[in-house]
Order: sequence, then C-alpha cells, then structure tokens
Amino acid sequence: MLIRSPELVGRDEELRELTTAFDDALAGRGGAVFLAGESGIGKSRLAREVAARAAGRGARVLRGQGSSVGPVVPFRPLAEALFSLTRDTEPVDVGELGPYLPALGVLVPDWRGVPDDDPAPPLLVVAEAVLRLLAVVGRAGGCVLVLDDLHDTDAETLFVLEYLVNNLESVRVLLIGTLRADPSAARDIARSAARRGVCALRTLPRLGPAAVHDVVAACLGTDRARVPAETAAHLWQLSTGIPFLVEELLHELVHDRLLTEHPGGWQLADTGTVPAALAGSVATRMARLGSEGAGLLAVAAVLGRRFAAPVVQRAAGADDRTVAVFLDAAADAQLVEPDPAALGWYVFGHPLTAEAVLTQLSPTRRAELARLAADAIELLYLGLPGDWCARVAELRQLAGDRATAGRLFATAGQRALETAATGTAIALLDRADALLTDSPDLPLRGTVLESLVHALGETGQVDRAFSLTARFSEIGLFDRAVALHARLAWAACLAGRIDDGLAQVTAVRARHGIPDRRPAAPGDHEPAGPDRHGAVAVARHTRGGTASDRHRAAIDAVQALLLLELPGRATEAGRLAAVALDQAERHDDPVAVCQALLVLGVLACEPDPARARGYLERARQLTEARRMPLWRTHVLLRLGELSALTDGDTGGLVPVRRQAEDSGAVVAAHSAEVAVVLHGLVLGGDYRAAAQRLAEVTTAAAHLPSVVRRTHAVRAVLAAHQADRTAMAEAIGALRSAGGDHPDLALCQGLAQAFCALLEEDRDRARRDLKLVRTHDTGGSPLSGQHGLAILLDVLAGEEEPDTAPASRLRWNRQFTALARAVARGRRGDAAGAGAAVREAQEAARPYPMAGHLGARLVAEAALADGWGDPVPWLRAAEEYFHDAAVPATAGACRALLRRAGESVRQRRPGLHRLPRELRDAGVTVREYDVFRLLAHRLGNTDIARRLLISPKTVEKHVASLMTKTKLRDRVTLFDYAATISR
Repeated sequence: MLIRSPELVGRDEELRELTTAFDDALAGRGGAVFLAGESGIGKSRLAREVAARAAGRGARVLRGQGSSVGPVVPFRPLAEALFSLTRDTEPVDVGELGPYLPALGVLVPDWRGVPDDDPAPPLLVVAEAVLRLLAVVGRAGGCVLVLDDLHDTDAETLFVLEYLVNNLESVRVLLIGTLRADPSAARDIARSAARRGVCALRTLPRLGPAAVHDVVAACLGTDRARVPAETAAHLWQLSTGIPFLVEELLHELVHDRLLTEHPGGWQLADTGTVPAALAGSVATRMARLGSEGAGLLAVAAVLGRRFAAPVVQRAAGADDRTVAVFLDAAADAQLVEPDPAALGWYVFGHPLTAEAVLTQLSPTRRAELARLAADAIELLYLGLPGDWCARVAELRQLAGDRATAGRLFATAGQRALETAATGTAIALLDRADALLTDSPDLPLRGTVLESLVHALGETGQVDRAFSLTARFSEIGLFDRAVALHARLAWAACLAGRIDDGLAQVTAVRARHGIPDRRPAAPGDHEPAGPDRHGAVAVARHTRGGTASDRHRAAIDAVQALLLLELPGRATEAGRLAAVALDQAERHDDPVAVCQALLVLGVLACEPDPARARGYLERARQLTEARRMPLWRTHVLLRLGELSALTDGDTGGLVPVRRQAEDSGAVVAAHSAEVAVVLHGLVLGGDYRAAAQRLAEVTTAAAHLPSVVRRTHAVRAVLAAHQADRTAMAEAIGALRSAGGDHPDLALCQGLAQAFCALLEEDRDRARRDLKLVRTHDTGGSPLSGQHGLAILLDVLAGEEEPDTAPASRLRWNRQFTALARAVARGRRGDAAGAGAAVREAQEAARPYPMAGHLGARLVAEAALADGWGDPVPWLRAAEEYFHDAAVPATAGACRALLRRAGESVRQRRPGLHRLPRELRDAGVTVREYDVFRLLAHRLGNTDIARRLLISPKTVEKHVASLMTKTKLRDRVTLFDYAATISR
C-alpha cells in the first residue's frame, strides 16, 4: 500500500485554473498564483502536479522552499530554486544578463564574478536580475517557479517575490507560491497583489466525502467500489477532509490490521478504534495534566469535540482557578484549543483526540460522566435551547436513560422540523423512535411517527413513509390514527401518488365513520384490491372513536388537495376545501387551514386571480404566525407562480427554491425549479438553458411522479415553442404514460400543441387543439389558452370580441386579448383604439419574445387589410426573429406578407434549419456548417475546398471563424467536436 495517494484528487477546478495560467505564460502573459490553506491540505502536492505537467510540455521547473529550521538564511527559497540551473545538463546562457549577472551572486556563488569584499547589490537590482534570469530561462518552453512554504521565508525573499509578482506580465513564467492561511507577511503580499489584479490567490478547501473515498481507493491501489462507503466516511470524519491526515490514518489502520482486504473488498474491523500510535500519544499528554486535569479532560471528551468550559466546571465540581489551569495546560499539550467563534468554548484539536481520551475510560465511568454532564447542562441552560436538547439526549442515552433520551430526541426533532431543518429532523426523530419502541407513552410515540411521516414526505422519501404504516397499529389512539393517515396522504400527494393518498383517506373514513361530504363521482379512486398499502388493516387495529369536526377537517383538506391532481374534480375539491376551512378554523387546526387555503387559492387562480392572492396571503400570514416554515414554503411557491402569471416576474420563485433546498424540502424545491424554467426560461425564450435545467430536474426527481409529470409537460411546451413537433409528441406521450389523463394535458394542448400548430402556420389545427383544452379542465389552467390565445384566434376568424374573464388580465393572456381588441377595433375603423391596444399588447409581451413576435405576425394581416398600426415593422422584426430561431414556416409567412404589402424582402440562405441548435446559438452560418461537417472526417483545407468548390483560403477563414464561435482553441479539438455533433 502507498502511504501517499499516487493521484491528485479533488482539485480539478484548481488544476484547470493553474493549467490555464501556464498556457497564458506560454503565450507571453506571465503571472503568479498563490495557493493558501491549512497544513496538510495539499498545497505543495498541487503545485508539484502542475510543475510536472508543465515539465512534460517542455517547461523548465525551478523549486525552492522556505523553512523555519535553523538560522534565517536570506533568499533561501530563491537560491534553492536557482541552484538547480547550475546542475542541469542544459545550462542557461546567462551572458546576456550583462551587468545584472553579478547581482545574482548573492543567490548563486558561481555567478558572483566580483571580489567577495564588494558591497552587496541593492535588493531592487537583485529582484530585477532574478526577473531577467527567469525571462531567459522561460524563453524557449516556458518556466514554472515553485516557492513552497512562503509563510516561513525571509524578508529578502519576500521583497523579490513582490517585485516578481508585479512584473511577470511580459515574460513566459508562471510563479506558484504556497503558504498557510494564517497571518504572515507572505499572505499580506499575496492578498494585496490579488486585490490589484496582478495575481490569483486561491484557498484550498478540505476534501468532501466523495473525494476522500477516491483518495482511499488510490492509496490502497484498488477500485473505488471495493472500498466500503462506511470506511471512507469514517476516514473523512476523522480526518475532517485534510488529505495528509487521510493518508496517515489509512496507514495506521492497515498497519494495525484494522483495515484488511477480503474477496469482497476492503473491510474495517472497528470504526470506533483509534490508531494505537495516536492513542498512546494522547495518553502520554494526559498524564502530564495530573489526575485532576485528566478528569476534567475526560468530562470534556464526553461532551464531544466542542465543549463549553462552564459545563465542564459544573459537571466536575471544580473551581474557577482549577479549570483555568487545566485549560492552559491542555492547550499547551496541544490537546485542546480555544474556539475563536465563541467565548468560553474550546475544541479538541482533532476529532481523534476526544476519541482517544474516551478509550482510556471504562463504560461505567463514561456513563457516569455523561450523567453528570447532562445534569450540568440542564442546570446551566434552562429549557435546553438550540443544540443543547440533542446534546443532552445523546448524553442521557450514553448514561443508559433510554426513556429520557427518547423524549429529548423527539423534542429536538420537532424543533428541527419547526425550523425547516428536515434532514436533521429525520435523523433525530429516527433516534427517538428507536429509543421509544417499548415506551408506554403512546401519545409521544404517535407524535414522533406523525412528525417523521411529515418530514419523510417533504424530503421525497415516500416509500419509507409508507413503510411506517405497519407501525400505526402500535399507537392505537383514535386522534393519532386520523392524523397519521392525513400526514401519509399528504406525503403521497407531494410525490404525485394520488391513488395511494386517496387509499389512506378511504381507510380512515371507513374505520372511523368520517362521512365523505363530496357527491359520488364516476371513477372515484378507491384502494386497489382489498387493502392498499395496508391502509385498511392498520385502520382496523386502531381503537375506534367518534369522528369530530376537527378530524373531518383534516381528512377533507388533504382529500381536496389530492382531487386537485385529477381531471374534472376541481368542483369537488373546492367544495371539500371550503367545508374543511370552516371547520379547521373553528377548531384551530392550522395545518388543515393551510391546506384548504392552498386548494382555494389554486382554484381561484383562473376565474379570479385577486381572490386567489387573498387566499394565499391568508395562508402565508398563518404559517408565519404559527411558525410553520415547511408549509410556508408551499404557500410561497404558489404565490410565486401567481406572480409569474400576473406580472411575468419569476423573482419570487428563486428564493422559494433556495429556501426549499436549504430546508431539505426536495419536492417543493424541484417544483419551484420547474416553475422557474417554464415561466422564466421557456416562455422567456432561453431554450438552451431551459433544456439543460429540465434534464437536471428530471434526473434528480425521477422518484417523484408529480415532478416527473410536470417536467414532461414543460418539455412538451419547450419543444413546441421551437416548432419541434416530434419532440413535443414524445414528451406528451411520456406525460400520458406517467400519469394517464392528467390535468397537465390541458397545458400541453393549449401552450404546446396550439403553439406548435401556429408556428407551422396551421391556424385551424391550433383552434382545434384549443377547443380540446376544455376536456381537461382542472379549474386552474390559466396558461392553457382559453383566456388568451383562443380569444385572439376567434377574433381573427371573424368572431366578435367576447367579454373577457379575470384570467384574461394575466400577463401571458393579456398580450393576446389586447391584440384581439386591436383587431376588433381596427375592423370597426378605430385606428387610434387599435394602436393603443397594440401598445398594451407589446408591453405585456416584453418578457415573452417568441409569443410577442408570433402575435405580431398573427395580427399583421388584419392590420394591412384594415389600415391600422405599423404591420411592416412588426413583420420585419418577426421575420428576423423566426429566421434566427430556425422556424421556417412562420418566417416564410412573414416574408410573404411583406411582399404582398409591396415591401422588399431580404434574401435568406436556405438550410439554416439543418444546423444543430448549439451551432445556431453560437452564430454559425450555413456555409460554415458545410465546412464543419467535413471537418468531422478530418479533411484538410484543400480537400474541403475541392468538395465545396471554394478556395482553400476561404476554408481557412471558415475554420478560424468556427474555432472562435465554438470557443475551441485548436483544429484537433474542432475535429473531435465536429465528429461528436455529426453522429
């Protein structure tokens, strides 16, 4: 096994930056990069890697290192670096340095050339001489000067260093300096130069778990898959991501035969074992503290890596002086150090130090110290605020008090859930659940299960939430049974598992006599078979009871949310939500109130956006007043979508997505991202970014049917707005497969299929598609076209302008309804009124470039016929837009209308639609694409010219243009790219 990793791991970004810096140096734009970080973080290793790669490309590499050992030697790192030039088999011609060569004698005696008693040259001359020497060294193949450990270097070296950094811009030299992040003169120089833009200063972060896993595999000389994840995670935790410590710990584990190789891979015998060498070292240092100091250190270790001095003092019963002496002695022994983030707090220098202290204690002694520490914390921090609750829970568990530990973990988990820290909440609630398995406190166990189901649903772990249904029978309480089924139904709703959610509703209604207050409807969803996911069986095992209005409200509210996801059930959902809201407010059930308001807000969005905002604002105020951050996220998501509809502004959705990501509410986060993509990118015309982000969401949310269905719908819209009927049909087919007759089909028929037909210049087909929208009415499809695009097409077909509904005032719809008014007024001879309506439409269409130009194309014909507006400029702008977007049918229609109006039309080169989208977006022309396709076969300029009947010089110009537009630096890379694109 190698004690050092043979591969550089986790530094790809920094390596790319340094490689680019060397490329710039080779191009005559020298510079400096400083690598900062703590000891063992890999600064020198990264510098060596870059130097080795540069040497492989023909560069001269010079290395020097600062040192704190021995007396201070002026210019030590520089002298060490330059000495190598005198030992190389390829000596440097220093003759051209002229009068500057003797100045280098203070660094390299061979170059002194003057009597020893001559005065030393000025530092500025020495600095200029070094710069000129480096210019000579780097003239042929470039030069890399690596200066390590600059925090330990002398003042003279730092003077020359600062001079070099300020003057390397015209030589073929890259200077790489490494230094610790601690305050030093070298750091001051680097930070000052970085602020002035003459160098780069990069602080290397610690490695993450995945990178540490790679380091372990590299050191063991094996595949990553043969290193157990728990082994890598253990080493990451103990090393805190410092590469040097990873390697040292790995060496200890293998040496002590705690990590051994087996046929199935490497196995760690005991993840709690501290390497013997470290344990011995800590024991020796503990002995120096004396028995009293060792006892205080043991209390501190029981508290964890970070501890508060007052707690140690109270738990040990020590006085102020004793504790102060102990802390000073422990710090001198490098066992602990003050925590700069908090007064009175200390940290063990390394996680293994605390573990090593604990290995000196018997289990009985550990339990006793844990009890004393827990007692001390409860006395000092009444109510156990913040992290103290979970800390005391761990101590009580270590002390053997399972019941108290379980209760405290439950409290900590509930607090985490109330602050939207769902990942932490799940971990704490899991621990509470495990400790309370045999507890007679049924209400507490029920509360833990209810909170756990809620947290799992929010984080998208729905299968695990459903796996808990078998546990519901353990609780046996009527009130809690209703709440558990309601929470599980909500988890199913979030994930889009509507059948499973309705099965929970049906089970709890059947067992507890909660009437279904909606009228029976054909196709009502009942549990599949006699028992769907154990719902009915669980209900039978819970104690019977009489359903109260509070219970009915909880079930009605979640059922209304589930019905929203089914086509044709909007009326039932609204009726249930209205009743649930009344009862929930009367009985103070804030969750049911919030759910009911969400339903009513969604349903009101289409008929009355102002009323929808009123419902959602009520929900927002409730969630803030009752401190319900996860529910607040869902409300803000709906408010953000409403703002995107009314104003075209997605600004409210971005913080919702960020807040959901931070809290671990993955369903809300993915939903917010899809909404941003639809309203901001697809409708905003940024199709490339939309496609990329949709692909990312689809991969991340593959286990969430609700998000998957929505991404399919938005993919259909994305394809349709690019006139790509094949891709649109594929996305709609995927949507049908994922959810059958889902309400999102209304969005597809109006916003996708109708638009695609219009871009194909098939207006009759578009009108037929819009009429189909009504068959998929969800009670809330304001983008489906009924209140915007359909009105415009009807007026263009000769119908009278209808009275518009409130949804027609939404910004997306308003651009079309305003154009419909313009056509109707122009037809009546009201040119001024038509012009005012067009200006209103243009303002509404500002965020939607494609829709704005399509609307102009649609009304231009009427404007030309009836003599109103400025149809010629509209058509020219639309033709330009659709030509650039490779939508030939619409662009051609614009040109035909311009010719009919007697206007000259710009000749367009055919074939642009054949270009791959990434090349069109990069501005590649049709002729350049012809050249590009032949480059895939690695043909030379002459061969390409012969095939295209153009001159080799023209081919050369096209190749240069392609390299510029594709941002590829050489012809070989362009060959590879062309071959990839042309497949």
